[in-house]
Amino acid sequence: MTACDTCVVRNRAICSALDAGELAALNSISRRRSLSPGESLMWEGEDSILVANVIDGVLKLSTGTEDGREQIVGVVYPSDFIGRPFGSTTGHGVTALTEAHVCVFTRRDFDAFAREHPALEHKLLQRTLGELDRTRRWMLLLGRKSAGERVASFLLEMSERLVEQGCQGTHDHPLARFTLPFSRQQVADVLGLTIETVSRQFTRLKSEGLIDLPSRREVAIVDREGLVIEAG
Repeated sequence: MTACDTCVVRNRAICSALDAGELAALNSISRRRSLSPGESLMWEGEDSILVANVIDGVLKLSTGTEDGREQIVGVVYPSDFIGRPFGSTTGHGVTALTEAHVCVFTRRDFDAFAREHPALEHKLLQRTLGELDRTRRWMLLLGRKSAGERVASFLLEMSERLVEQGCQGTHDHPLARFTLPFSRQQVADVLGLTIETVSRQFTRLKSEGLIDLPSRREVAIVDREGLVIEAG
């Protein structure tokens, strides 16, 4: 059996468009890699030499500001595709937030394979357009929403994304309790807020009965409709 035969995200990743023979060919140019929390896979501005499918774990996409601060610009989950195929440089750094496993390809090998398999290119285009839609929603969140609306939107997004990536829950009944792969400081960085503001909003949402906080990282959505209203 190949790694593709036992891959837990095979039916959700971009390679789901391939048949058995094509998967075997793709497997021949891939390798598995494990990442510890804080370990980087790609670095902003460097040559684009790798692309990868996320098998499990959560990773952050980040970029550096002119004054040396880090800005988290995205999060990737199991079955997500990372890296820049058909490109020369990497637009952002990719670092594990949790223990993670990825299926890695050299960009050159992947590009050549994708050109010969239109179904894979089509899947990649679908993923790219989906990510573009999420980016546009995020621009609205950061540009127009209040602190409370940002935190509420973030929690709903986390719940829904965990469903999309094949974790617990369904689209009709999204995950009501989950563990954040972020510290409060990282949540603040993602939302463009201070850690004090994020903490105040978490406390307020809990006191209003919209969420519960069983532990520092765990969040339970108690009143989803109320949280949707709060998110604006």
